[in-house]
Amino acid sequence: MEQFETIAIFTYPSEYAVLRLLLEHNEIRHVFQNETMISVLPFHSNAIGGIRLKVHLEDIPKAKEIIENLNNSANLRIV
Repeated sequence: MEQFETIAIFTYPSEYAVLRLLLEHNEIRHVFQNETMISVLPFHSNAIGGIRLKVHLEDIPKAKEIIENLNNSANLRIV
């Protein structure tokens, strides 16, 4: 995991459902850390530190571009 860096933190899985699809479609190496734990204990998200989107160092620029495009969209927004 030392080749991966956290570029975003989410509270609930529903906040990044579309983002996950876009990352997979663009073949960006990523992992959502703490996802399973928060699925089991959703009210502990803040205590655990949220769900961390970790992206491979080589894929960070493309991943950030995808997030920015979602934030600039009129219909979708990363919280």
